[in-house]
Amino acid sequence: MLYQHTHFGTSEYFCKEYGENFSFPVHLHHSFEFITVLSGEMTVTVDNTVYALKQGDCVLIFPDQLHGLQSKKSRHMLCIFSPKLVHAYYTKISEKVPQSNIFPVEPAFINAIDKLSPDASTIEKKGLLYCLCAAFEKNSTYSQRVKASDNLLHQIFTFVEESFTADCDLSKLSHKIGYSYSYLSRCFKKTTGISFNAYVNQYRISHACYLLNNTNHSILQCALDCGFGSLRSFNRNFTETVGMTPSKYRKKK
Repeated sequence: MLYQHTHFGTSEYFCKEYGENFSFPVHLHHSFEFITVLSGEMTVTVDNTVYALKQGDCVLIFPDQLHGLQSKKSRHMLCIFSPKLVHAYYTKISEKVPQSNIFPVEPAFINAIDKLSPDASTIEKKGLLYCLCAAFEKNSTYSQRVKASDNLLHQIFTFVEESFTADCDLSKLSHKIGYSYSYLSRCFKKTTGISFNAYVNQYRISHACYLLNNTNHSILQCALDCGFGSLRSFNRNFTETVGMTPSKYRKKK
């Protein structure tokens, strides 16, 4: 399972995924993310709060909240969806974050999401997602969101999102915002658990997976569109990350 950091495609993006023993470093994206543990245990960190989830526990992560997942033995279901699918709710909370991301969900509702077909209509998806947000709203209190521009890590993530197709060099951001390169690099590694360059590579590979699945672009064009300087470099990095070559990945999907 390769996690997609930003979710390229339509404004009504919806993705449902399943995973086992899944971990992913701290990151952010512009979509809602719903996680429920089907068995075992998982640790989910949202901003500065750590949630130890057991079977049946659920969290809803808001757009642009820093979060990471850690698990050695678990099965989970994860849904990522665009704020535009729940526009009325997002408009209400766009300047807020929840004081707690964990909330109770009836098993029957989890089952309904589990059975939701990828080909389900937008109306059906919106109906379930609004019910999900209503269940979250019932037990939630909010605090004012800290502006992303005031958060150093948000600036780094935004820089990657805007620069990954070209020369995504952290030294450029350091000059722009007035922090030393070494400080930004240490700060990023300490918070996310991986180096900046490793994160950029994962980001590029995630975008490559989307292009391979959803376009007819040649593998070389996908490589160039994701910021890789050569097909050889792309093939090597893709295979190391995904466990197969780009051509095998495209045929499998």
